[in-house]
Amino acid sequence: MNKTGIFYSFSSTKTAKAAEKICEEFEPEFKIQKVNAEELTEELFLSFTNLILGVPTWFDGELPIYWDEFVPAIEDLDLKGKTIAIYGLGNQVEYPENFGDAVGIMAELVKERGAKLVGLTSTEGYTYESSRAEIGDKFMGLVLDQETQPRLSKERISNWVKDLKAQFS
Repeated sequence: MNKTGIFYSFSSTKTAKAAEKICEEFEPEFKIQKVNAEELTEELFLSFTNLILGVPTWFDGELPIYWDEFVPAIEDLDLKGKTIAIYGLGNQVEYPENFGDAVGIMAELVKERGAKLVGLTSTEGYTYESSRAEIGDKFMGLVLDQETQPRLSKERISNWVKDLKAQFS
């Protein structure tokens, strides 16, 4: 079985809680290695075949600082042969004009470097103006809104992981 890692900031509370739920859904079929995105190196990133990236949207549609600082390294990597899924958090009520943008920013970045992007999810059930994460009627990953739709997260995570298990095997 291919090596699978989930990358997120251990100090980002809501993203970390989502990571825990994602890992629980993968068990016992998959052993997921947790990696603190704030301590990420190129070698560590490339040591995984399957990667799950936790990318919350900060402020007005930005990547968190720890991911933004790693972008130059990603820009120099060849990600062919890597399968990448992205999840992120956003707030569709307070930031409707850039809801979940960080998921789209990261998805575009890894796709341009040859990664296979998996785990697209429906935009149905969300209300927002625009999102860089949107492509057609799908998000380029799982977008969770823990501020205005926290009760929907468990089912969204469960459905998402079911899809990823097939893609990661």
